[in-house]
Amino acid sequence: MKIKLVTILVAAALLPMHAGAKDSSHDTHVDTHASAHHATVSDSVIAEQRAKLAENTAGKGFGPQAPRDIDAVAGKNLRTFNPAPPAAEMNLCNIHFHKNAEHKGGEFTKYAGNGDGHGFQSGYKYSGTLSAAELKPVGHEICPSKHGALSAGDTIEVHYVHSTAKVNPGPTLGSCLNDAIKNPQLRVETQVYVLVNDQSALDFADLALYARKQNLNQAMNVPTNTGTPVQYAGSTTGPGYNEVGSPLQVTWSVRPKVAKVNIETVGQWCEGNVFDEDHAHGVRNLVTNPALLSTISQ
Repeated sequence: MKIKLVTILVAAALLPMHAGAKDSSHDTHVDTHASAHHATVSDSVIAEQRAKLAENTAGKGFGPQAPRDIDAVAGKNLRTFNPAPPAAEMNLCNIHFHKNAEHKGGEFTKYAGNGDGHGFQSGYKYSGTLSAAELKPVGHEICPSKHGALSAGDTIEVHYVHSTAKVNPGPTLGSCLNDAIKNPQLRVETQVYVLVNDQSALDFADLALYARKQNLNQAMNVPTNTGTPVQYAGSTTGPGYNEVGSPLQVTWSVRPKVAKVNIETVGQWCEGNVFDEDHAHGVRNLVTNPALLSTISQ
């Protein structure tokens, strides 16, 4: 019982980064405050959240946090941990995505706005341009939720989560843990995509394909042509951490260039997948406090 309880507590700490579509702790938090009209909060609300994050973490020993501006390398957080192994030496345990990029930098620097103050309609968008054909509405809802559906032209940030534990891909980040290892190393391979109405664009089912390779569960088609990934030490994310620190240590690997994906294939994936994902998740405020950021090695 004690072993299982510890595992459950660790899993609960992971969940605010992302929780499954059917049982989402941070979605529950959001739902109690979300406006049916998705009203945009003022700058003062975001400033207050940042102030509370600083207050709630000051002097408590929290490690570096995520997400961040990947083009800004400075950081003053003194907590260190060993980087997770390469993804090829770990088990893929979860795939999920957020509407708009949680990270800023590279080709996703256009601020989506403050959003509702709880992670929706905020984050960063693709800063490039798309053709009228790519932006043409598809005529039906894609991955709908109470926070809205996806549309052509939208940006998503996909997290391919990996664990050193002996686990299989599944719903929620609880799938990245097991009773045998209480503190597995975690790595998130990150790719930002822009959704386009174009059948010749990438197929999301291919991008989310995984298979057993050398006795490990591997994501088979994470893009390799979207720039050298920026690797840094961070934490779990999600809007549940807008005002409190995340206690989990995560090695992040964020690709700076955006890839185009056929929006219809994202919708098809949302209709059924092993991860129980059926909608986009909210984003955590960009972490800007130097005391909560690691230094990015160049």
